Amino acid sequence: MNEPDEKFERETRKLFDRSVESLDASTLSRLNRSRQLALAEAHQAHTGLLRWAPATGIAAAVLIAVIVTRGPTNVDGFDLPVAMTDMEILLGEESIAMLEDLEFYSWLDTVESEDGDVS
Repeated sequence: MNEPDEKFERETRKLFDRSVESLDASTLSRLNRSRQLALAEAHQAHTGLLRWAPATGIAAAVLIAVIVTRGPTNVDGFDLPVAMTDMEILLGEESIAMLEDLEFYSWLDTVESEDGDVS
């Protein structure tokens, strides 16, 4: 800070201190009670928020545990093991020949779904 600001601050502080010293006892008592009440309310609000923290943490942990243990069972109507089998076929050596006849395999899959297992 520069010198004029510091001088202004000192003078303002002196005026404030003198005005506080000139307050009567009942005003000082009311100010003190108000201060204590405000501090108590602030403490209660802070404590109230902390009260829910453990419950929120437990709920989040249970939710994660349920999601992990159940795992994805059905993705858009396709069973996961079948999708993995199809993926293995696509990534195999014969995948290029299969991709050429993709419409045929799609038709074959729908026929198998409608008629049951075709041997």
